[in-house]
Amino acid sequence: MNGALDPVLIIVVVIVAIAVIGGALIALVRTTRRPRGGPRSPYASTRDANDPVPGGVGTLERPGGTAPGTAGPDTAPPDVETAPELERPAPVGGRLVRLRDRLSRSNSTLGRGLLALLSRETIDEGVWEEIEETLLLADLGTDPSLQLVEALRDRVRIEGTREPERVKAMLREELLRVVDPTMDRTLNTARHDGRPAVVLVVGVNGTGKTTTVGKLARVLVAEDKDVLLGAADTFRAAAAEQLATWGQRVGVPTVRSDVEGADPASVAYDAVRAGIEVEADVVMIDTAGRLQNKAGLMDELGKVKRTIEKQAAVDEVLLVLDATTGQNGMTQAAVFAQVVNITGIVLTKLDGTAKGGIVVAIQRALGVPVKLVGLGEGPDDLAPFDAEDFVDAIID
Repeated sequence: MNGALDPVLIIVVVIVAIAVIGGALIALVRTTRRPRGGPRSPYASTRDANDPVPGGVGTLERPGGTAPGTAGPDTAPPDVETAPELERPAPVGGRLVRLRDRLSRSNSTLGRGLLALLSRETIDEGVWEEIEETLLLADLGTDPSLQLVEALRDRVRIEGTREPERVKAMLREELLRVVDPTMDRTLNTARHDGRPAVVLVVGVNGTGKTTTVGKLARVLVAEDKDVLLGAADTFRAAAAEQLATWGQRVGVPTVRSDVEGADPASVAYDAVRAGIEVEADVVMIDTAGRLQNKAGLMDELGKVKRTIEKQAAVDEVLLVLDATTGQNGMTQAAVFAQVVNITGIVLTKLDGTAKGGIVVAIQRALGVPVKLVGLGEGPDDLAPFDAEDFVDAIID
């Protein structure tokens, strides 16, 4: 057409040129752009962020090998937290022996006073009254004190000795008799019938109950038991956090509610259920401290125990008492015994009082043994009670 280019052909050529140039630009960008986010880290988790992490400490386990371009075998990658090192609780065996010095210092007045009275040249009626008074001041209780005085009076009259070592031996034998070494002080913490042992810990406010649960967890861990804690003290804001902290130090998980004031019985039930599911050896339930004269609170404690028993028997009910409260602890113990079947006593702060006789008085009143004693503020200052070590600490 007179040598002129067809307009349609021109349009087609332009479109093709644009497509070729655009494709070249796209290819250039793709070859020069850095992949978004870089290469996938060999340490990256494939779990959902809300999934529970093994060990309950919110960390990722480091793979056995070291990927190219990552940190060496002794250095964790910068984006990976390292799990805190778990504490190793002190061995259970010999704890009371190791702590006997504290106990003997706190009870030295009782032991030395009795030995001094029994070693006098003449032991008349006035001396026996002083001995009885010394025992009563040590919170031994009226009946045990009278029993001990009568036994000593008879032995001194029959043997007629004032020789210090013999007097000391007689005193030791009679004290041991009233402390009663025949009582079963074993903690029932063994799995049975395909489920964990369940330990319920109760007590009034201020006795160190939650701390005692944490320390007892350490005792059980030292015995190579798998432990799970239940924070059923839902009324004190810091109680669950305090208990969880105790557990984390030795790798023990805690079942707790995120709702302050939640139903304690529900938390206790969930803890036992979790213990059954993970095949724990022991589930320990910490309950709220309560005043023994508050009927509503005591009824609620009974509810906690009944709720647990819907799926598992309660193997131990430990009552935590402050040894420094003396005879007031007797009243507390009697009320708790009416609500739940107490199987053992934990006496805290025994190193801070010269009234070690409370051990005898409480056992006599309840008919249950003292199973554990607290002898200090340290994490491993809770020890199984041993009658012979206790008496030796008093009179040494």
